[in-house]
Amino acid sequence: MAQLFFKYGSMNSGKSIEILKVAHNYEEQNKPVLIFTSALDDRDEVGFVSSRIGLRRKATPISEQTDVYEIVSQHSPKPFCVLVDECQFLSKDSILQLVRIVDELHVPVMGFGLKNDFRNELFEGSRWMLVYADKIEEMKTICWFCERKAIMNLRLKNGQPIYSGEQIEIGGNESYVPVCRKCHARPPLDLPV
Repeated sequence: MAQLFFKYGSMNSGKSIEILKVAHNYEEQNKPVLIFTSALDDRDEVGFVSSRIGLRRKATPISEQTDVYEIVSQHSPKPFCVLVDECQFLSKDSILQLVRIVDELHVPVMGFGLKNDFRNELFEGSRWMLVYADKIEEMKTICWFCERKAIMNLRLKNGQPIYSGEQIEIGGNESYVPVCRKCHARPPLDLPV
């Protein structure tokens, strides 16, 4: 039975590499998959799932106008799985399309993304994935500064922590580090620049 999966984690928890691994595993068995990512993510290039370890793969970008359900329903051959990176940036409507893919087309959907932003507020896409997902799994990594589990993302500007501003600001290690709750509230003085 097809299900909607939401795998979330802080920055650097391996979400993108997991998508590439899952796609490889399906395709190695001649089972086609469709890969999507948010059109907002332009760190590498729009329409690519890119891992920090250097692997990347073309993906269909999702914008407000993208009808993901239509793309999947018209695809031939029918995909064995739909993989979505950067789910946190998706709208409620896009998440509901993923739900329809599972419920009406009987295709499993695995969505990956951040749960909370640098202010520790839920992203819109994450909120609706948490509401509708059949299975929710945390992908873990360690705090940039200590040995605790990272559950938050600290935004940096010129090496200094930032706690206010626009929710969405695309960036990598130069802008965000994964941190535990304690280090988010009181980061060490030796922040990366």
